[in-house]
Amino acid sequence: MYTIKVIDESHEKDLEAKVNSFLRTISNKKIVDIKFQVSVGVFSSEQIYCFSAMIIYID
Repeated sequence: MYTIKVIDESHEKDLEAKVNSFLRTISNKKIVDIKFQVSVGVFSSEQIYCFSAMIIYID
């Protein structure tokens, strides 16, 4: 069965750490794909970033 895990962080290094940590927990599963996305928004004069990853694996 295909399963997904979505991870969302405001800094790319935080996303990297969480993805690596999650991948260690599923080391015995087959990873199908990892999708990565960056979104940027502006609130007042501040830029807001959102880094996300979707990991697709077979459970």
